[in-house]
Amino acid sequence: MNATKSAAAISEYKFAPRDTVGRFAQPLMYFGWDEHMMFPAPLAVPMSLATSFDDVVRKVLPALYGQHPEFAQINWSKVQWFRSADMFTPRMQDTLAGNGFGHKSVLRFRTPGLEGIHGSCG
Repeated sequence: MNATKSAAAISEYKFAPRDTVGRFAQPLMYFGWDEHMMFPAPLAVPMSLATSFDDVVRKVLPALYGQHPEFAQINWSKVQWFRSADMFTPRMQDTLAGNGFGHKSVLRFRTPGLEGIHGSCG
């Protein structure tokens, strides 16, 4: 068995997507803390894209990840930010939309020096 072989559709998919922004009360954002397997996948959150990036850091991320025993140790000045797979430098006072995020976007962050509980993922 070849583990690298991908699945292929047997015909073209022809249907309207059912997860468009209009089907939700607010756009969905995915948040992921890299190398922290206490949270093994990004968390989906309905989020106003008018939220400032600073509010994401000060309010949203603590609400999502604050229970992690190392969250309080994050040095926010050293955090590496990713829009999906692409590293970027956020404009903290700008909105999520202004930082290039939209419905179903993924915001990931990596915390150098904190690679899982007691370095378990480093």
